[in-house]
Amino acid sequence: MSIFVQIFKMMNRKIILTAVFLGAVSIVLGAFGAHALKKVIDVNALVTFETGVRYQMYHALFLLFLATNNMVQEKTKKIIHIMVIFGVVFFSGSIYLLATNAITSFDFKVIGFITPIGGLLFIIAWAMVFIDIFKNKSQFQ
Repeated sequence: MSIFVQIFKMMNRKIILTAVFLGAVSIVLGAFGAHALKKVIDVNALVTFETGVRYQMYHALFLLFLATNNMVQEKTKKIIHIMVIFGVVFFSGSIYLLATNAITSFDFKVIGFITPIGGLLFIIAWAMVFIDIFKNKSQFQ
Protein backbone atom coordinates (compact mmCIF):
# COMPACT_ATOMS: atom_id res chain seq x y z
CA MET A 1 0.00 0.00 0.00
CA SER A 2 1.47 3.36 -0.97
CA ILE A 3 2.13 6.09 1.54
CA PHE A 4 -0.47 8.32 -0.15
CA VAL A 5 -3.21 5.73 0.28
CA GLN A 6 -2.28 5.33 3.95
CA ILE A 7 -2.37 9.11 4.51
CA PHE A 8 -5.70 9.30 2.66
CA LYS A 9 -7.22 6.63 4.90
CA MET A 10 -5.83 8.20 8.09
CA MET A 11 -7.15 11.65 7.19
CA ASN A 12 -10.60 10.35 6.32
CA ARG A 13 -10.64 8.32 9.56
CA LYS A 14 -9.87 11.49 11.53
CA ILE A 15 -12.63 13.39 9.75
CA ILE A 16 -15.14 10.60 10.35
CA LEU A 17 -14.20 10.36 14.04
CA THR A 18 -14.61 14.13 14.38
CA ALA A 19 -17.99 13.95 12.63
CA VAL A 20 -19.22 11.15 14.88
CA PHE A 21 -18.02 12.97 17.99
CA LEU A 22 -19.67 16.27 16.95
CA GLY A 23 -22.88 14.44 16.05
CA ALA A 24 -23.05 12.58 19.36
CA VAL A 25 -22.32 15.73 21.35
CA SER A 26 -25.03 17.62 19.45
CA ILE A 27 -27.56 14.93 20.37
CA VAL A 28 -26.53 15.12 24.03
CA LEU A 29 -26.73 18.93 24.00
CA GLY A 30 -30.08 18.83 22.21
CA ALA A 31 -31.49 16.52 24.87
CA PHE A 32 -29.96 18.69 27.59
CA GLY A 33 -31.60 21.76 26.10
CA ALA A 34 -34.97 20.09 25.64
CA HIS A 35 -35.11 18.65 29.15
CA ALA A 36 -32.85 20.47 31.61
CA LEU A 37 -32.49 23.95 30.12
CA LYS A 38 -36.17 24.22 29.27
CA LYS A 39 -36.86 24.75 32.96
CA VAL A 40 -34.21 27.42 33.62
CA ILE A 41 -33.91 29.63 30.51
CA ASP A 42 -36.53 31.55 28.58
CA VAL A 43 -38.00 30.42 25.27
CA ASN A 44 -35.87 32.78 23.17
CA ALA A 45 -32.68 31.55 24.81
CA LEU A 46 -33.78 27.94 24.25
CA VAL A 47 -34.40 28.64 20.54
CA THR A 48 -30.93 30.21 20.36
CA PHE A 49 -29.41 27.14 22.07
CA GLU A 50 -31.19 24.86 19.58
CA THR A 51 -29.68 26.87 16.71
CA GLY A 52 -26.22 26.01 18.01
CA VAL A 53 -27.17 22.33 18.25
CA ARG A 54 -28.62 22.32 14.74
CA TYR A 55 -25.55 23.90 13.14
CA GLN A 56 -23.26 21.54 15.01
CA MET A 57 -25.20 18.56 13.63
CA TYR A 58 -25.26 20.05 10.11
CA HIS A 59 -21.49 20.25 10.18
CA ALA A 60 -21.07 16.77 11.63
CA LEU A 61 -22.99 15.51 8.60
CA PHE A 62 -20.95 17.80 6.35
CA LEU A 63 -17.75 16.18 7.65
CA LEU A 64 -19.17 12.70 6.97
CA PHE A 65 -19.87 13.80 3.41
CA LEU A 66 -16.38 15.25 3.10
CA ALA A 67 -14.64 12.11 4.38
CA THR A 68 -16.53 9.82 2.02
CA ASN A 69 -16.13 12.03 -1.03
CA ASN A 70 -13.27 11.45 -3.45
CA MET A 71 -13.89 14.61 -5.49
CA VAL A 72 -12.23 16.86 -2.91
CA GLN A 73 -8.44 16.91 -2.66
CA GLU A 74 -6.86 15.61 0.55
CA LYS A 75 -5.10 18.92 1.20
CA THR A 76 -8.44 20.72 0.92
CA LYS A 77 -10.13 18.16 3.19
CA LYS A 78 -7.53 18.78 5.87
CA ILE A 79 -8.09 22.54 5.78
CA ILE A 80 -11.88 22.16 5.77
CA HIS A 81 -11.71 19.73 8.69
CA ILE A 82 -9.84 22.28 10.79
CA MET A 83 -12.15 25.11 9.70
CA VAL A 84 -15.25 23.14 10.66
CA ILE A 85 -13.83 22.27 14.09
CA PHE A 86 -13.09 25.94 14.79
CA GLY A 87 -16.41 26.92 13.23
CA VAL A 88 -18.30 24.66 15.63
CA VAL A 89 -16.33 25.91 18.62
CA PHE A 90 -16.74 29.57 17.68
CA PHE A 91 -20.28 29.48 16.29
CA SER A 92 -22.10 26.78 18.25
CA GLY A 93 -19.92 27.08 21.33
CA SER A 94 -20.49 30.81 21.66
CA ILE A 95 -24.20 30.35 21.03
CA TYR A 96 -24.40 27.76 23.83
CA LEU A 97 -22.71 30.17 26.21
CA LEU A 98 -24.76 33.18 25.12
CA ALA A 99 -28.03 31.23 25.40
CA THR A 100 -27.20 30.16 28.96
CA ASN A 101 -25.90 33.59 29.96
CA ALA A 102 -28.81 34.19 32.37
CA ILE A 103 -27.89 31.19 34.53
CA THR A 104 -24.16 31.91 34.86
CA SER A 105 -22.18 34.43 36.85
CA PHE A 106 -20.02 35.38 33.85
CA ASP A 107 -21.37 37.71 31.16
CA PHE A 108 -20.76 35.79 27.95
CA LYS A 109 -21.90 38.73 25.82
CA VAL A 110 -18.24 39.79 25.69
CA ILE A 111 -17.48 36.76 23.48
CA GLY A 112 -20.42 37.37 21.15
CA PHE A 113 -18.09 38.69 18.46
CA ILE A 114 -16.73 35.17 17.78
CA THR A 115 -20.11 33.81 16.66
CA PRO A 116 -19.93 35.40 13.19
CA ILE A 117 -16.29 34.30 12.88
CA GLY A 118 -17.48 30.71 13.29
CA GLY A 119 -20.22 31.30 10.75
CA LEU A 120 -17.68 32.70 8.31
CA LEU A 121 -15.50 29.61 8.77
CA PHE A 122 -18.52 27.45 7.90
CA ILE A 123 -19.21 29.47 4.75
CA ILE A 124 -15.58 29.32 3.64
CA ALA A 125 -15.46 25.54 4.24
CA TRP A 126 -18.54 24.99 2.06
CA ALA A 127 -17.13 27.32 -0.61
CA MET A 128 -13.87 25.38 -0.62
CA VAL A 129 -15.75 22.15 -1.35
CA PHE A 130 -17.61 23.87 -4.19
CA ILE A 131 -14.42 25.29 -5.69
CA ASP A 132 -12.52 22.01 -5.39
CA ILE A 133 -15.27 20.02 -7.07
CA PHE A 134 -15.80 22.72 -9.72
CA LYS A 135 -12.10 22.75 -10.60
CA ASN A 136 -11.94 18.95 -10.75
CA LYS A 137 -13.93 18.46 -13.95
CA SER A 138 -12.16 15.19 -14.77
CA GLN A 139 -14.26 13.40 -12.11
CA PHE A 140 -17.37 14.02 -14.20
CA GLN A 141 -16.13 12.97 -17.64
